[in-house]
Parts: sequence; structure tokens; C-alpha cells
Amino acid sequence: MKVLVTGGTGVIGDSVVQALHARDHTVRVLTRNAGRDQRWWPSGVDGWAGDVSDERTIRGSAAGCDVVIHIAGIAAEEPPDRTFQRVNIEGTRYVVLEAERSGVRKLIYVSSLGADRGTSEYHKSKSVAEDVVRTFTRDWLVLRPGAVYGPGDEHLSVLLRMVRTLPVIPTIGSGAREFQPIWHEDFAAATAAAAERDDLRCRSLDLGGAELTSQSDLVRRFSELTGREVVQAPVPATVASWGLRALGAIGVDVPFTGEQLDMLADGNVVPPGSANALTEVFGIVPTRLDDGLRRLVDEQPAQLPSEGRGTASRKRYWVDIRGSQYDADQLFTHLREHLSALLPATVRVKPDSDAAPMLVEGQTLTLELPLRGDVQVRVAEMADQHMSLITVAGHPIAGAVRLLTSNDDGAVRFEIQVYDRPASAIDEVVMRTVGGWLQRSVWIDLAQNVIRASGGEGRVQTEEKELDDRELEVVDDWARTLSAQLSRNATSSGRD
Repeated sequence: MKVLVTGGTGVIGDSVVQALHARDHTVRVLTRNAGRDQRWWPSGVDGWAGDVSDERTIRGSAAGCDVVIHIAGIAAEEPPDRTFQRVNIEGTRYVVLEAERSGVRKLIYVSSLGADRGTSEYHKSKSVAEDVVRTFTRDWLVLRPGAVYGPGDEHLSVLLRMVRTLPVIPTIGSGAREFQPIWHEDFAAATAAAAERDDLRCRSLDLGGAELTSQSDLVRRFSELTGREVVQAPVPATVASWGLRALGAIGVDVPFTGEQLDMLADGNVVPPGSANALTEVFGIVPTRLDDGLRRLVDEQPAQLPSEGRGTASRKRYWVDIRGSQYDADQLFTHLREHLSALLPATVRVKPDSDAAPMLVEGQTLTLELPLRGDVQVRVAEMADQHMSLITVAGHPIAGAVRLLTSNDDGAVRFEIQVYDRPASAIDEVVMRTVGGWLQRSVWIDLAQNVIRASGGEGRVQTEEKELDDRELEVVDDWARTLSAQLSRNATSSGRD
């Protein structure tokens, strides 16, 4: 079966593409940046560059497809171009027309739990879009999921980053408004099954996760999972919307937009007495919230240099070790086996019971940093004499670190290359003061500990320079390529 997926690059879209690919379906993804995004998709998935709000760009995208899964949409407006009317409503109309022209047998629309009864502008737009979908002359299906969460989502993952970053978390009112999140892989499995089942046609289905939760409940759970105590500061609901916009304007991630607040007020839960299609129609056992949140903590996406703020820089720390008991290969092996012990005492690598005896590609390290609590880095590349680490969302810097060894004129060189910029406006302030000094001391101490471990002698040298836009683009493309390759390898391995 050949399936067109619109909006296949967000948490929902990416998971649906992976689920369809794992079931051996042929997948085409319609996205505005198909060429750039191609590297993230499994082998065999092809892209179509187009914008659902521009009918001309999507003509022909569904040609030869059996099913269209329409996910593309926005949860917050960015006038004048990205509005609910243009994207959620008119975009859906254009997708329906394309499906009609192409003779697609089934159209699946991903709406939102509560769209049929909500009063928020977002829910109203989804409700109108549902009516548009019902005009499709062949089989159609409307899926209304609760808040879909997974690594990098714009709701729970943002709240997680706030817990990891801020000492005080703004809580909307009492923080007790309930909603029913659904783990991204559960929803993707249901969506892929919906594409396959001929008995599901011309219906609207509500799908929710295993449990109800709230902002206060999630902050408590994230605090326990990260080992970081935070204070919740109630913000009256009447001022929450503009207050959150103000925080967003200065670069502070916020877990709810004004539109999402309205959506929660509508009731983002499966109504009492109604069927939860996840279990009752698709027979999927929902992921327990505790299990999903634990995975969310450990599987956050890479935080690339382009996603940071302020000035980007390259920092080098290197030493030519003479009299070392190790050559470059042996020193690198020692580094892979003992990195946690070689890091200074100010940075503690938290133990992982599933970790390999030495660092391996794809491994995520949880580090405990002063003033920050738990953050993570991921081993994105492992070669003969170098490894590359990429920061994970929630880290105070957005960037990558490369650790290298080489034989150089009778000495063994150990080098640390850091390409980074502050992750947020708050981190920018911290890095300009104590944070920058702490970071520099960590890398110098690591280099000195490597000297001691080698049994040789040497002097640590340092160099730092700002990156211009062109250099930042090169570094970001390198880090993005590493992260994408890691993602593709993980997908291929899971499928095998």
C-alpha cells in the first residue's frame, strides 16, 4: 500500500511514518522542507516539497497513493501567513481536493480530542476541517487524539525542559486542569492500523492515553524522574495567556500557548461514557504515563547549534602528551572505557544499568551539572580515534563536542573541540557569567586528567573564536547529519 502523509516531520508525523514503514508500506511525505528533512526518514521514504496552504505546491502529491493521512496543521497562529483559516481549514480543503483528483480510496484526518465540542479558536478550526473531510466522496476517517507526547513535542517536552532549567515553574491557576495525553507510538500504531482496515470508514474516533494528568501532576513526576526540586508558582488563568507570551518573547520555553490554554479549558479528555478507540477499536494497550514520561526523559531529541541563542563559538583544548604509556588508539580506548572517571568531580555521570562497558554510538549520558541538575548528551558518532557528542534538549548549551586522539611527532595528542551557543535567553546570561568559566574549567580538567591517566606530561593549550553565519551553518549541518544518521540507524536496527 502507498500512503501520503502530510506534515510528516513533527512528533506525530514522524512516528506515523516510522509505523507505516515498519509495516512495509510505501510512504511519501508532504512537507515544506522535503529535501532537508529527507535525511531523517527511513530508507525508501520519499518526499514531496509542498505547503498545504498553497494548493499549487501539493498538486500531484497523492498521485498513485491508496491512502492519504492528513496531519499537517498548526496549534498556534503566526499571522498573517500561518493562521487557522489558511492552514487548518483551507489546507485541509486543498488536501481533500488532491485526494479526490488522485482517486485515493481512503482519507484519514488527524484532528484533536474535544474538537467536536470545543470553543477555542483552535478547536473551532479543527471542527470545520472535520466537516471538510466528510465531503470526501470515498472512505474517510477522523481521528481525535489527546495531547500526543513524545521526544521533542511542544507540550510535555517543553515542561520537562522547564523542570530541568528553571528553579520556579509558572503553574496555570491551580495547575489542576486535566487532560489525557497519549504516547506517540501508541497513536502512530492506531493510525497505521486505521489505514489498513477496510471496516473503519466514515467515522470519528476519540483516542486517549491510559490516565488523566495535569500540569501540577506532571511537574511532580518530572521532578522525581530528573532528581531536581522545583517550586510551582501559580499564575491566575486570567493573566496566564499574556504572561506566557511575554516569557516566549524573551526566549523562555513555555509548556502552553494561549491557544493550548483555551484547548485545555475545553476539556482535552475522552468524555465519560464515550469509547476510547485506542483500546476499544484498535485493541492497543496504552503506555502507562509513568513509563511514557520515563522514556520522554531519556529520549529527548538533539539540541543543535542553530536552535540556540546568542553568539556561536568554537573552543579548542588540546595537549601533546610526551612519555605516554598509550599510543593514540590505546588512549582513545581508555577514554571510551573511563570517560565518567576522567571528567572532573563537578560533573557526575549518572550510572545506567543498561550501559555497555565502554561508550558506544547512540548511547545517551545523563550528567549532573552544578546549578543545573540533570542534563544529557548523546554519542552521535564513534570512529577509530574520535567520538562526537551532541547535546540533548534541556542542556544549557546547544551544540556538539568532539574528542580526538592522534599520534603527532613523537607525542600523543588529545583534543577537545566544542561548537556551541547558549540554549536559551536565560542560559545566555548564565554562560556570560559563571557558566562560561565553569564550562572552560571542566574541559581543561578533563584534559589534565587524561594526561595523568596516560602517565605522560604535557601542557593544555586553549583557543576560542566566534563563528560567523557561514561557519555556524557548516557546523549545524554536520551535527544535523550525525543526528539524522543516528536516527536512521536506530530505525533500521529496530526494524531488523
